Amino acid sequence: MPTSSITPLVKSWIDGWVVSRGAAEPDEEPWGWTVAVGNFKETARHLIPDGDEAVIRKLAVDSAVAGRWLKVFLPQVTLDLAQPDAAEELIMPWLGGAESGWSVDLPGFLMTLDLERSAAVAVPEGYRMRVWHRGGVVRVMVTAADGSLAARGQIAATGATAVADQIETSPLHRRKGLGSLVMRVLQNAALDAGASTGILVGTLEGRLMYEAVGWRTHAAMASVQFG
Repeated sequence: MPTSSITPLVKSWIDGWVVSRGAAEPDEEPWGWTVAVGNFKETARHLIPDGDEAVIRKLAVDSAVAGRWLKVFLPQVTLDLAQPDAAEELIMPWLGGAESGWSVDLPGFLMTLDLERSAAVAVPEGYRMRVWHRGGVVRVMVTAADGSLAARGQIAATGATAVADQIETSPLHRRKGLGSLVMRVLQNAALDAGASTGILVGTLEGRLMYEAVGWRTHAAMASVQFG
């Protein structure tokens, strides 16, 4: 398999992501990995760690099946927050253009953090937090006084790394420290499980938040769907 400087990080992210989402074990390919997801929106995803143009052009033809996704990591894309469409602009011609049936979703960013324990994790007044473990995944749910979901997230530790996933805060409850609360609880849980490095793929908005608290961005990721 061709490798880039981020290939080990991509593999660690995949290993944690499949546990977090209950997907199949990744199958190694000459160009990366395939993961069977098994739902109608996403039957399977191909993950390419080095953003190789020839590979993407071939997969765009061979994998033109409804529900198929390509997750293409692009170390060659300059990580400039002022150019959020750089990944899409690079990869769309490789897919065959707008008439190909492929569409590019929001960009992602592969990020890591050296985990450190939070001594105190206080829940803001008026909110309730619940934490539970199931199938190798730790989940956190924060609810408002009326019982509605305010924030949530989960993490899956697989050895030295732990993948944070589906970190979300309701628009009605942002700027109240709930996202930070969820992340601190998850990071503590990952440390308890023996992990030392956190990994995630964040959105453009998420990247800004995570970088502000010490996460490091390694590469852009184009997320591409057929059908």
